[in-house]
Amino acid sequence: MTFVLVSGEIDLSVGSTYALGGLATGMFIISGWPLLPALGAGLLIGAAVGLANGLLSTYGRLPSLIATLGMLSIIRGSALLLTGGQPVTVNERNGAAPDVLARFEFMGQGYLFGVVPMQLVFFAAVAALGWLLLSRTAFGFRVFAVGGSAKAARVSGIHVQSVKIWAFVIMGTLAALAGILSMAFLPSGQAGRTGLGLELDVIAAVVIGGASLAGGIGTVLGTVLGVLVIGVLRNGLVLMGVSPFMQEVMIGLVIIIAVAIDKWSMRSRST
Repeated sequence: MTFVLVSGEIDLSVGSTYALGGLATGMFIISGWPLLPALGAGLLIGAAVGLANGLLSTYGRLPSLIATLGMLSIIRGSALLLTGGQPVTVNERNGAAPDVLARFEFMGQGYLFGVVPMQLVFFAAVAALGWLLLSRTAFGFRVFAVGGSAKAARVSGIHVQSVKIWAFVIMGTLAALAGILSMAFLPSGQAGRTGLGLELDVIAAVVIGGASLAGGIGTVLGTVLGVLVIGVLRNGLVLMGVSPFMQEVMIGLVIIIAVAIDKWSMRSRST
């Protein structure tokens, strides 16, 4: 999401992509697929969703807010069609090969060297690669240039549509990866509920981390801090016994406050 927001766009289909990628991978595994092809297919589904979002938002000239809102429903409906509205449970009884199941569950439940949770390993790896790509490559420079001023970027020779499409593809691929890891951690899910409302937390984390909804501003390290803030906030509210409904209210307020601070700071800088 950091790449998408920095490029001046937004993606509301994150939760649906998360659900479709994870559930599809789970269905491939219980259908007898080897692990790597199943994982690859799940990631390709996410990349395809990102590509569709990118094409609609660039060459289709639709506001990304509207394009991804429509895709949210399309992807969620596709997940329901794929699963028949039934829960997907990845276990030997449903047809998963024991060796494939063991390696799949290790991705979500295992510990590297018996100490470091695999979920943390994936989180650190994705964050490091994202930081490297956004901060230390020509592509990252183009993302900032496009988000700062698409017209100026185009005049300087940057293919604006291509940069935005790749940002959406990265978003879709990583959303599917997150869904796959969630399925590996808790090998059961339902299309109508998995990832529901996840886009709220994702956007909140990136905005709290300093990214601007206007584009051109944001860092992966800031997003990591935003993720930690959202995680601590949710866990703290649970420990305090706050109602889940009130938790949603609190997260919404956090988003509004973060965006307001961003707008006020931009206004003060411009004056």
